Amino acid sequence: MSTAILTGQPVPGSSIEADLRSLGFDVRIAPDTATAGTLLAEVPAGQRVAVVDARFVGHEHALRLGLTDPRFPLAAIPGAVTAQPAARQALSLAMDRATAGEDTAVSEPAAEVAETTGTTEPAAPEAVTGDAGETASGGAPAHAGTTLTGDLSDRIVAALSADGSDPHRPDLGSLVATVPDDPQARNEARQAVAAVDDEAVRLKSAVKARDGFFTTYCISPYSRYLARWCARRGLTPNQVTTASLLTALIAAACAATGTRAGFVAAGVLLLASFVLDCTDGQLARYSLQYSTLGAWLDATFDRAKEYAYYAGLALGAARGGDDVWALALGAMVLQTCRHVVDFSFNEANADSTAATADTSPTAALSSKLDSVGWTVWARRMIVLPIGERWAMIAVLTALTTPRITFYALLIGCAFAATYTTAGRVLRSLTRKARRTDRAARALADLADTGPLAERLAGALKTTARRLPGFTAPAVALLGGAAVVTTAALTGFGGPWPVLAALLYVLTSALAVARPLKGSLDWLVPPFLRAAEYGTVLALAAGAGVNGALPAAYGLVAAVAYHHYDTVYRIRGDAGAPPPWLVRAIGGHEGRTLAVVVLAALLTASQFAVALTVLAVAVALLVLLESIRFWVAAHRGGAPAVHDEGEPA
Repeated sequence: MSTAILTGQPVPGSSIEADLRSLGFDVRIAPDTATAGTLLAEVPAGQRVAVVDARFVGHEHALRLGLTDPRFPLAAIPGAVTAQPAARQALSLAMDRATAGEDTAVSEPAAEVAETTGTTEPAAPEAVTGDAGETASGGAPAHAGTTLTGDLSDRIVAALSADGSDPHRPDLGSLVATVPDDPQARNEARQAVAAVDDEAVRLKSAVKARDGFFTTYCISPYSRYLARWCARRGLTPNQVTTASLLTALIAAACAATGTRAGFVAAGVLLLASFVLDCTDGQLARYSLQYSTLGAWLDATFDRAKEYAYYAGLALGAARGGDDVWALALGAMVLQTCRHVVDFSFNEANADSTAATADTSPTAALSSKLDSVGWTVWARRMIVLPIGERWAMIAVLTALTTPRITFYALLIGCAFAATYTTAGRVLRSLTRKARRTDRAARALADLADTGPLAERLAGALKTTARRLPGFTAPAVALLGGAAVVTTAALTGFGGPWPVLAALLYVLTSALAVARPLKGSLDWLVPPFLRAAEYGTVLALAAGAGVNGALPAAYGLVAAVAYHHYDTVYRIRGDAGAPPPWLVRAIGGHEGRTLAVVVLAALLTASQFAVALTVLAVAVALLVLLESIRFWVAAHRGGAPAVHDEGEPA
C-alpha cells in the first residue's frame, strides 16, 4: 500500500481523496506542515509516499502518471510529488528544507466566498509567506485553527531540484493538473477537466508513440481496447507476453506439420501472437505496470517467437521433401546482425556529444524528409520492422511455400539492413562526436571478446594506438570475411579454415586492443557477429549430412540469445554478463575456432553431433545465468524499465 499525504483539508466537492484511493493510496490528512512531516516519517520505509496539495484539481490519469509510474524514483506534477523507497531520504530532506523557518502561527478566520457555480465553501488556503496569516496572492486568510500548508508540494519539488534530485515530470498533454488559487480559478479548472475525456487520453497514450505502418493502422486501433479489457480483469503485461509466446509456439508447431491447413493456421496464429505482443506493451503503458523482468521477457520472447517460427517452417518444408534449413539459419543470422547494428549504433551515440545536436548533412536530409508526411511511413516500412515483417511472413506462409517465404524474408531484410547501415555509416562519417568511456565499454561488452583475444589484445595495445582510427572496424571486417569465405569455399574438413580462424583470433584482438571510440567503431560488434554466425552456417552447410544444419541453427540461436541478453543488461544499466560466463562459453573467437577445429578433426556425422552437444551446453549456461540474473534483479527491487524495443 502506498501513502498519500494531503496537505490541508480537501475542498468540498473535490474528488482528490477518491482519486488517490482508486490509485491504491492510503490517504492521510495533514492540516499543517508539522503534521505533514510527522506523517511522512511514520510511513514505512519500504512504501511509496506522495505529498499532494488538497486544492489539487485535475484528471485521475494525470495523478496516475505523476504518482504511480514505477520507473522513476522521484516524480512530480503541479501540486503533487512522489518518492519511491529509494528516494525517500531525498524527499524527507527536501521537505525539511521547504518548511525550514516557516511561520506556523494560527491565521484569522476567513470569509466564505461564493463560487461562480452558486455553491458556497471556504476560500482555498494559499501559500504561506514569511508573515503569519498573509497569503502569497494577497487573498483572505484561512479558517481559525488552521496552519497554512500552501503550495508545500511545489516547494518540495523546488528543494529537490536545488539538491540535484530533479523529479521526473511526465508529459500530461491535454490532461489537467493544477492548484487553483481562488474559487473562480477552481471552477474554471473543473470545467477544463470536464472538457477532456480522461479515458480517451489514457487509451491513446497506451499506444507506442513511434510505430510501424501496419501496427498503427491494422493492430493498434483495436489492440488498445484489448489492453484495457486485460487491465480491468487484473491481467498483467507479463501474462499477456507469455500468452503471445505460447501462441507463436503453437503457430510454429502448425507450420511444422507441413500441410496446407497447418501453414494457414500458422499464419493466422502468428498474427494473433503479434496482436498479443502489441497488447502487452499497451497494457504496460495503460496501467503503468513497468518492470525490469517484464522488459526482459518482452524483448527475449520476441526473438524466441520469431526464430522458433523459422524452425517450424524448416521442419514443415522438410516433411514435404524440401530442405530449407540453410535459408532459415541465414534468415536468423541476417536478422540478428541487423539488430546488433541497431544496438551498437545506439549505444555508441547514446551519450556522445553529438547525440543531442546532430547537425550532419544526413540528419538534415532526414529532417527534411520527415516534414513530408508520406515519406515518414515509407521510411518506416522500408526497414521492415517487426509488424510488417511478421505480416509478410504470415501471409506468405498461408499462401505459398516455406522456401518462397524465406526468399522474400532474406531479400527484404538484406535491403533493410543495407539501407539502415549505409545511413548510419554516412551519419557517423559526417558528424563530429566525442564518445564517452561508457559508450566504449558498452561496445566492448557487445563485442563478446573471449580469453584468447583478450590476452592478445593486451599485448597489442601499444601497436593499436599507432594505427589509424578506422583500424578496428577494418580488421574486424577483414578477419571475419577471411574465416567465413575460407569455410564456405574450401572443402569440409580441410586445414585452411583453421588457419583462417587463427587469423580471425588475431584480428579480433587487434580490433578491441584500444577503446572503441572511433566514428565507425560501432561496426565492430556486428562484424564479429556476422563472422561467427556465418562460419557456423558455412561449415554446417558444407558438411552435407542430415542434422548438421538443424544443430547449427540451435547453436547460433543459443549464442544469439547470449548476445541479446547482453544488450538488455546494458540497456537496463546492469552491465554485461559476468566474466566467468564469457570465459566459459569461449567468447566469439573461441567458439569460432572451436567449431572450425571440430570440422577439421571429425567426420561430417560426428561434426553434427558435436554441434548439437555444443549448442546444448551453451544454451544451458546462458539460459540458467540469464534467468538467475533477471529474477534476482526483479526480486531485489531493480529500477523498473520499459524498453520500447524494435518498432512494431
